[in-house]
Amino acid sequence: MPRWKSLSGALFRVLAVWLVSSATLLVLAALLPDFRLQSANGDSLTRTALTAALGAGVFGLLGAVVWPLLVRALLLVPALVLGLLVFFLNGSLLLLALDLIPEGRGQAAPQTAVIVAAVMSAASSATSAFLAVRNDEAYHRRLVRLAGRRRGRAARRPAAPGTVFLQLDGLGHDLLCRATAGERPLMPTAARWRGGSHRLTPWRTDWSSQTGASQLALLHGSNEDVPAFRWYEKETGTLVVSNRPSSAAALQRRAIARTGDGGLLAYDGASRGNLFSGGADQVALVMSVAARRGRHNRSRAGYFAYFSDPANATRTAVSFVAEVVREIVQSLRTRFRRELPRVKRGGLYPVIRAFATVVERDVVVAAVIGDMLAGRTAVYADLVAYDEVAHHSGPAHRDALQVLRSLDRALALIARAAGHAPRPYRIVLLSDHGQSHGPTFLERYGLSLQNLVRAGCGLPVPRRAGRSPSGAEAREAARAALRRPEEADGPGPGERPERGPAHPVVLASGNLGLVSFPDVPGRITREELDLRHPALLATLAHHPGIGFVLVRSAAHGPVVLGPAGAEHHLATGRVIGADPLAPFGAGAADAVRRTDRFPHTADLMINSACDPATGEVHAFEEQIGSHGGLGGAQSHPFLLWPAELSPPVPDGTPLTGAEQVHQVLRRWLAEADGPQLPLASAVDDLRREAPAPEDSSPPGRPPRDKDR
Repeated sequence: MPRWKSLSGALFRVLAVWLVSSATLLVLAALLPDFRLQSANGDSLTRTALTAALGAGVFGLLGAVVWPLLVRALLLVPALVLGLLVFFLNGSLLLLALDLIPEGRGQAAPQTAVIVAAVMSAASSATSAFLAVRNDEAYHRRLVRLAGRRRGRAARRPAAPGTVFLQLDGLGHDLLCRATAGERPLMPTAARWRGGSHRLTPWRTDWSSQTGASQLALLHGSNEDVPAFRWYEKETGTLVVSNRPSSAAALQRRAIARTGDGGLLAYDGASRGNLFSGGADQVALVMSVAARRGRHNRSRAGYFAYFSDPANATRTAVSFVAEVVREIVQSLRTRFRRELPRVKRGGLYPVIRAFATVVERDVVVAAVIGDMLAGRTAVYADLVAYDEVAHHSGPAHRDALQVLRSLDRALALIARAAGHAPRPYRIVLLSDHGQSHGPTFLERYGLSLQNLVRAGCGLPVPRRAGRSPSGAEAREAARAALRRPEEADGPGPGERPERGPAHPVVLASGNLGLVSFPDVPGRITREELDLRHPALLATLAHHPGIGFVLVRSAAHGPVVLGPAGAEHHLATGRVIGADPLAPFGAGAADAVRRTDRFPHTADLMINSACDPATGEVHAFEEQIGSHGGLGGAQSHPFLLWPAELSPPVPDGTPLTGAEQVHQVLRRWLAEADGPQLPLASAVDDLRREAPAPEDSSPPGRPPRDKDR
């Protein structure tokens, strides 16, 4: 495009936005009693219009010059607080603009200024977007600016295809099929891909069907020794929680040391909204680097890139408030209709949900668009919104499906932006696990797993049942955004157990429970456990809500116990009675056998019962949509991949385990002549930069119990 045409087009857009902003000011001045653009004695319409034009121009100039500086300075405060301060900051800029109008013609009450600034930002943003869409070059520049990237850097990128991996956290294969079926699918963008340019392949998770285990393997090639979402390490007396910054950093460091490789994104990659970096140099909202301080923490740059645009910030702030209100209304509607099962959704959950479904989504999508326009080779982004809502509403509940619809619009936006990138892009849609539905273990049986274990050990059981906390996966992301210190997760799900050698540490990861005896080095054997607590194993194995229990036997090795004396000896394959693993489908024995060999597998690994007909499970946490163990849809995520790529596996061969999926993703990257392996020195840097988990508990003692 000739330079004069580009400049004239830019000038036209500036004048058009200025005109719309001025008209908006005039309309608001006529409607709002505490806002005026005239002197005390009144002005002519022409003079009032000139005052509006001056006010709009000054406000726009302040927004373009001062706002990015304010946002950069406010990166020192929590990012979530920044989102909530958007209205106040915009209103302050408007008051400043009105003060600069000569002769005091512009005046507004502070609360009115907030409203006027929000409406003006929305009007100018809508006008700018409308004009930009009509011009490809302008649209390209706007998206680059919103994402904080320089187009000059993108121009030097090669023409070989890049790859964008978009993870829809928690969306199972079967539900994706339902959401993309029919004449009016719930997810039209994904449906269009599935019906034409892409192919759909299911895969099976490991026993630990949760983001920490799956994404660590997807990005770093190994999830060895990740038995659950949270687990207790006896030798140090520490609790590892996958989505804590210090724990995520340690897990990433261990994976790099094990594989000797920096990760899937180590060559010219970007990691957005993930637990782990994948070796990427460009990171935003990545938990494993959130524990860093100073200039080494680049994860918060994603907030600046997004909130530096005042209209963008206003739109997200408005959507944030609307989402909080939507959650409150939906929660009340569920209670009034007496829908079952249900969990409590009060407290801070509406804010946590809004952070996951609005703030994280918008920042991650803007970052991905910026990465494509910068021409990066590989991008991996996690969209957590559906997973968070499904935990509390149910995987197929209308509230969760509404979130899927909004995520599909985000996919469409990313796909459109790919058309303006300096290189072609292949978009791979995938999930890390599914979700299984069902009432909680506590709701169904009136007893928490912790109290069931205590009863089996002959310990006193509190009369009042405790409730485990919910909102774990988005809660830690919100805490990191707020720059709050990590919570010291306790030994029991929502309860404060007594200290002492006779009191086990009981943890929950969805419908997977873990029991550890801190005073016993290594794994306790079945024989020793029968001597110490003769009724415990029978209490657990015969409970109707327990599917099976894994314990290590001195005589037979790993043994899976089920009801009515059923046993499955994993070392020999011998089965006594009905196989307790049969309701969990093919591959269950291999998944349990693999986890058994992990150094930090708990003394007892307890999987809740599963109804083979309905896929219903009972979470040991306060979740009616859960994942973390075996049973139902949680073990069956998906890959939706471009047809020009090679098939993930030969026809008829099951795709099992996140480590195998990692090899598929690497192969797909290599099919575009890259990425190359990182230098050994770069891998060494990645190994060193992840700090070890911080825990104040003395060795051999469980950490203090707090809500997660």
